[in-house]
Amino acid sequence: MAATWRIGELCRRTGLTVRTLHHWDHVGLLRPSARTSSGHRLYDAGDVDRLYRIVALRELGLPLETIGALLDGGGAGGPGLAELLGEHLAHVERQLAALGGLRDRLAALVPAVRAAGGATPVDLLALIEEVTRVDDTIRNYFTEEQLAALAQRRERLGEAAIRDVQEEWPRLIAQVQAELDAGTDPAEPRVRALAKRWMELLEAFHGGDPGLRDSLYRMQAENSAEIAQQFGGPSPELIDYVKRAAAAG
Repeated sequence: MAATWRIGELCRRTGLTVRTLHHWDHVGLLRPSARTSSGHRLYDAGDVDRLYRIVALRELGLPLETIGALLDGGGAGGPGLAELLGEHLAHVERQLAALGGLRDRLAALVPAVRAAGGATPVDLLALIEEVTRVDDTIRNYFTEEQLAALAQRRERLGEAAIRDVQEEWPRLIAQVQAELDAGTDPAEPRVRALAKRWMELLEAFHGGDPGLRDSLYRMQAENSAEIAQQFGGPSPELIDYVKRAAAAG
């Protein structure tokens, strides 16, 4: 005998509510294949397959009306399950990339709060505002696909390599700034060597992807003063100095 599920059991297994399944039945999105003699809804394996498609498509941002039309008019029950699973997986990976970026920023903020011996509500509100602002800034310049690519590159490099790069940047910026302050010609070999390393670190970030590289440069150019103030990033003058040194090489 084929397996079937009553609505209560289906809700327990999926985390959906009875009200949701009632509504989807009412609008014709997911009608149970059978009912008991007393009128209780019974869902079979085909219903479960359709239920997953509804949940996945809804998470991908489609409205219920579109989902219904797609499933009923797409032939063979709408999109292929393997294709839909792939799209769902890509969506989850993009979400993970976004969460990974947020995690990294929080990891940088937490030690500062701990060093201060705690956080007042004002501190917490400021942290929330900062995380939200930075996160929004990132999304103004990088697509979800680019964030996913960055997350994959980070995984390939490993956390130890990422930490090494993060620790090297301030030292490198200070060395280049010292040469600029001293009035050293950017064509000097030692400045060209610093510029070469600078470009290598940028390459580790964008991996040679021109889209990522352009997004990075645009974010830096449009937020240079703020980045320098809050994160110790290079000034526009310093970046120009590095570019001249790189061109001289």
